[in-house]
Amino acid sequence: MTIEPTLPETSVAPVAPPHGKTAALLTLTFGTFVVGTGEFAIMGMLPEFAASLHLPPADAGYAITAYALGVVVGAPLITILGARLSRRELLLTLLLLFCFGNLLSIAMPTAGLIEAARFITGLPHGALFGISALVAASMVERSRRGWAVGRVLSGIAISTLVGAPFSTFAADHLGWRVAYLIIGVFGFITFLGVWRYIPADRPNRTNSPLREVRALGNTQVLLTLLTAAIGFGGMFAIYTYLTSVLQNVTHVPEWEVMLYMVVWGLGMLAGTNIGAWLVDRNLDLAAVLALAGSAVAMLVFPAMLHNGIGLMLDVFLVPAFVNALGPALQTRLMDFAGDAQTLAASLNHSAFNIANALGAFLGSVLLARQFGYGALGTGGAILSATGLLVYLVAVVLLKRSGVVEVREPIT
Repeated sequence: MTIEPTLPETSVAPVAPPHGKTAALLTLTFGTFVVGTGEFAIMGMLPEFAASLHLPPADAGYAITAYALGVVVGAPLITILGARLSRRELLLTLLLLFCFGNLLSIAMPTAGLIEAARFITGLPHGALFGISALVAASMVERSRRGWAVGRVLSGIAISTLVGAPFSTFAADHLGWRVAYLIIGVFGFITFLGVWRYIPADRPNRTNSPLREVRALGNTQVLLTLLTAAIGFGGMFAIYTYLTSVLQNVTHVPEWEVMLYMVVWGLGMLAGTNIGAWLVDRNLDLAAVLALAGSAVAMLVFPAMLHNGIGLMLDVFLVPAFVNALGPALQTRLMDFAGDAQTLAASLNHSAFNIANALGAFLGSVLLARQFGYGALGTGGAILSATGLLVYLVAVVLLKRSGVVEVREPIT
């Protein structure tokens, strides 16, 4: 007997006029750019942030941890609490919370209170990305879902290329509080864009949080989220310590470190868009190539540490392969999450942050045990390979169950 994944019965896809789709997609992309900037900005502002609060860099880093914790907690919590809201209503609410969190961050006088504000700012993060991807996919025909999701998620990569460096510049010249003020203002501009350009969809006032949670029991959803939580980790094992590698092993001049960071951001952007293109042709192939390719690129990493050109190429390939995985997993969740699409899409970004913590932790352990910086690539490759194994298990289980691909458009 053939069983198709359950489609949600409760939401109606927003219908935008043809001329309004471009504006709507640009608004959603700008939103992921702003939120991504809000996440990554602190990494470049950390020295100024620590100095202004008279903190050692290690203690200042707790603000990053607080934000990441907010992402992990907020994605399921807010999505469940907002189960009866339409996607447009939830997007507007989340953007207001994001703006409030950034303004609260600049108003708090002590490190502890700022960390609490960063936790609040992180709460809407996962749901914002997840719902933005769902709204984008629902506005195009099924054969272009990957393209729409990739376009919206490319805002994250652009934030590493443009937003984070700009925030660092603003913090150095105007102070970190002004940088967060600018991010908050951009968040409000996104709010106005969503209000103006995202068409209204019908909310399901009869939905319940329990129904949303129960729909997550699908094995394919859980395995897809596990793939994300593990498969993205290798990238962060390398990225967390990339500056240290460049300074202590490759011995590049300080100005060249920024060049490598730009190349990394270009790799993220290229990977997201290439992955989205491939998803619309063969979703499983996109995921497998992303995970297998990232494992190979990371295995090469140790051999490139003393080769500036080779390392720069690898610094492009690692995020390119890993970020090609994003559109594939986000789109796959749309197929199998049923009535929990919003929750599953949001949890995908919680899983991404779990991978962030897992990769950084693995890197710390490897370096603490004196395995050297080259081990970061080997450890990262193991995470990518493990993610690939989990994904292949999901594919095999799906084939054995007789489930066929969803043919109706996801709403």
